[in-house]
Amino acid sequence: MGPTQRKLSFLIFTLLVISITTTMAERVPETKPDQSSSSSSSSESSEPAVHIVYMERPQDMEPEAFHIQTLASVLGSEEAAKEALIYSYKTAASGFSAKLTPQQVSLISKLPGVLQVVPSRTLQLHSGPGRLH
Repeated sequence: MGPTQRKLSFLIFTLLVISITTTMAERVPETKPDQSSSSSSSSESSEPAVHIVYMERPQDMEPEAFHIQTLASVLGSEEAAKEALIYSYKTAASGFSAKLTPQQVSLISKLPGVLQVVPSRTLQLHSGPGRLH
């Protein structure tokens, strides 16, 4: 696969993940403007949040099994990995979404085959039938 095909594949993968994420990812409550960010404690920053882990496609394993194995290497057990796993992307893309703490994100980012780890975001369209003018 040449560099142009890789870039195109990654672009298609990214668009697919964004599409799937907006429909399937867990919704995280939005912070209201009147809530001060200074009231956040340091313990909140260690709370698990949904992240999307982009990975190379495994050659010798079923993608979901590979994703669970990768998660288990960071979380300590296959059971914990299955509990944290939200969705395994395996058709047009290779990767998964899972609830991870910042420390776990740091660890998993360094593993072989992991291309990128990004926080999952829910995007809302700001236009509607009455706003097309």
